[in-house]
Amino acid sequence: MKNEVRPRGIRFTVPYRVIYGDTDKAGVVYYGAYLRLFEIGRTEFMRNVLNRPYRAMEEEGILFPVVEAYLRYKSSSTYDDLLEIETGIREISSYSITFSYRITRSGRLVVQGHTKHASTDRKGKLTKLSQGLIEALGRTVNQ
Repeated sequence: MKNEVRPRGIRFTVPYRVIYGDTDKAGVVYYGAYLRLFEIGRTEFMRNVLNRPYRAMEEEGILFPVVEAYLRYKSSSTYDDLLEIETGIREISSYSITFSYRITRSGRLVVQGHTKHASTDRKGKLTKLSQGLIEALGRTVNQ
C-alpha cells in the first residue's frame, strides 16, 4: 500500500477483537481507541520479544511516558472485527525508545503510527537507558 510504513527488525503481532466499548455512535472504532491498541502491542512486544514486562522495569524505577504519538488512519474498523496489532522498534537513543505500529484487518491496513517514550525516573527526571536494555532493543531492530 502506498505510504505504508512497516516496523523494522523483529515484529510482534497480537490479535485483538474489537469490543463495543471501542466504537463510537456510528459503530466505528473511535480514533482515540487506537492509542490503547498501540499500548497493547507495545506491552506484548516487551513481554514476548524482550522477556521484560513493563512491570519489571517500573520496579527498577524506570518509567516510559509517551512524549510523542503519531497515527495515520487508512481505513475503518467496527465492532467484532478481528484486528492484528504489529509492533516493532523504530528508533532507540540513550534516553528514548520509539515504537512503530501497524494495525490491520484481514490484511488491510487500518492505522499505522508510532509512539516515542522518554526514559524517566519516578520523579520524572530524564534517565539514561541501561546499556543492557539498549543492546536488547538494538538486537530487535537489526534482525
